[in-house]
Amino acid sequence: MGSRRKARECALQMLFAADVADAVPEDVLRLYWAQLGDADVEEAARDFATRLALGTLARLEALDERIRSRAEHWRIPRMAIVDRNILRLAVYEFLYEPTPRTVAINEALEIARRFSTYEATQFINGILDAIKRDLDEQQPQENVQPEESEESPDEDAEQSPDDEPPE
Repeated sequence: MGSRRKARECALQMLFAADVADAVPEDVLRLYWAQLGDADVEEAARDFATRLALGTLARLEALDERIRSRAEHWRIPRMAIVDRNILRLAVYEFLYEPTPRTVAINEALEIARRFSTYEATQFINGILDAIKRDLDEQQPQENVQPEESEESPDEDAEQSPDDEPPE
């Protein structure tokens, strides 16, 4: 498994814990990394996971609104906790990371296959594809380079969780 996928999985686990515990994000992350200990997670993957988790948690309201706009007949609280956090994570990547949207969708689906159900992958794919189409109409990702490799994090993709998405 690539380090970026591992980072996304770690971020999902942190988001899940924060959602269940309704705790301060920094406390959740600190506790998560402390419990993980010296597990085989490279420093770059830890940094990426932390950036994804903190960025997602800082923008929950906006991300949920984006998801709600395409989740017909579904309220966010009714969604399975893991599914809504996979959606949040992918939409965060759509808006705030240089990850190509198709890659973010593929990663979300792979993570859903591991942590959720087959039906959830279809549900997640439908919502993410609709959001991607909306965003592509507003701002195509013409100049985004595909991720170099799942084995090496994009080190020049440093973006603060406080940065706003491009208009």
